[in-house]
Amino acid sequence: MPELASQFHPLPAWARWAALIWLAIWVPTYLYYWGSSSFLFLCDLAVLLACAGIWTSNALLISSQALSSLVVDFAWTADVVWMLLFGRHLIGGTEYFFDPLYPLVVRLMSTFHIVLPIILLLSLRRTGYDARALRLQSLIAVAALIASRFANPHKNINFAFTDPFFGRSWGPAPVHLAVILVPLIFLIYVPTHIVLKRCFRQFRNDSE
Repeated sequence: MPELASQFHPLPAWARWAALIWLAIWVPTYLYYWGSSSFLFLCDLAVLLACAGIWTSNALLISSQALSSLVVDFAWTADVVWMLLFGRHLIGGTEYFFDPLYPLVVRLMSTFHIVLPIILLLSLRRTGYDARALRLQSLIAVAALIASRFANPHKNINFAFTDPFFGRSWGPAPVHLAVILVPLIFLIYVPTHIVLKRCFRQFRNDSE
């Protein structure tokens, strides 16, 4: 019986419960301070979907959010560290983390950007990497960016209104979204997908 349980849940029970408890604390806190639209951010969606994947030991969800998080969260961490060391942002996008208008404990919750990639990589060692993740995460990104166009333009969620490098809009909404999505998928997701396929055993869906 224990062996059967481990087949369905390769992740340990304590990790699964920790993911659920984190969501129970993190979701209402972010909802209160940042608003419901904050969950359109791909990095925040990654927390929701990764925790769901960990709770259910779902290799596809874990794999897809590894694609979404590894590079982006590294960039977030690098920007914060650069600001702490040199007093200026390396990339940008973490200004809110240093804004004293928000409680320190709320800002510190954003350090999930540091922890989440580690958790996802450790989880992939147990579940294996599901190659369908590239297609799923690409669809999630498309849906998130389209939805972001209906959010407050001043928040510029997922750079759906202006790009992160030049701060400009690239024409009508479909054109601008394509300008954001194509590099995201082909310069971040695809290379990460190739690396993860080589570094982790491939998940096998025995039901197929």
